[in-house]
Amino acid sequence: MSDMYQWADYYDLTQQGVAGDVDFFRDMAKQADGKVLDLACGTGRISIPMAQDGLDVTGIDLSSEMLERAKAKAEESGVADKLKLLQGDMRNFSLDETFSLIMIPFRSFLHLMHIHEQMKALTAIRKHLAPGGKFVMNVFVPKISHFAEESEKMSLRGTYRLENGDELAMWDYTRYDHFQQWSEVTRIYERTNPAGLVTERLKGRFTLRYIFPAELHHLLRLNGLKVVERYGNFARAPFDASSTELIIVAQAV
Repeated sequence: MSDMYQWADYYDLTQQGVAGDVDFFRDMAKQADGKVLDLACGTGRISIPMAQDGLDVTGIDLSSEMLERAKAKAEESGVADKLKLLQGDMRNFSLDETFSLIMIPFRSFLHLMHIHEQMKALTAIRKHLAPGGKFVMNVFVPKISHFAEESEKMSLRGTYRLENGDELAMWDYTRYDHFQQWSEVTRIYERTNPAGLVTERLKGRFTLRYIFPAELHHLLRLNGLKVVERYGNFARAPFDASSTELIIVAQAV
C-alpha cells in the first residue's frame, strides 16, 4: 500500500493543522530570538511563514515529495534563500549547529513507533538545543471513548474543492492496537469531477503511536528535558482533563 505522504498536493489541501498552531509556533520562534529547527516540516506549512518573518529556519523531513513541494512553495513565497530544507530523520539527524527553538508540530512525534525511536529523537533534539533553547511539540490526548467510536469504521474526514471545480473527499479507516499503542490508518482520497464522475481514487496508509500525557513527561525527563510550560490548546488555555490536545514546551535540564 502506498505511503500517503507522496501525494503532497492533496496533503496541503486537506491537512491544515490544529487551530492556532501556526501563530503559536511563529510567536515561540520570535521569542526564541535565534535559529529555528522544524522537524517533520512537511511542505513548509509553518516554516515558510517563519522565514517570511525574517527568521533563520531549517526544516527537516523524511519525505522527498513533501520537501519538493516545500521548496516550490518557498520559491513562490520569495523565501527560498531564507529557508534551508534538508531530507533527514528526526531519530538520527546531526547538524553542526544548535538552535534556540526546535519544534515538532502537528503531532509528527507520534510517527515514531517504538520507545527506542522516541528516545533517539529526544537525544538528538537535546544535543542540538542552544543554551536556554526550547523544544516545543504537540500531540493529541488519547481518549478511550473516542477509540471505541472510531475503531474499524470508515469515516469521512472532509470534502475539499479544487481550483478546477473538482471535489476531493478524504476517508479514514482506523484500527487500534492498544497493546502497542498504535493507531493504524488507511486513508482514501476520492476525486470527483463536476459531473459527479470519480476520476481518481488513491489509497495510502500511516501508523501513529499515541502517547499519554504522563508518559510523555517521563520520556522527556529521561532524555534530559524538563517541561516548563504546557497548554491544552494553541490559545494557551491550561491543560486539564477536558483538553484534547497537549502542547509541551521543554528545556534541557
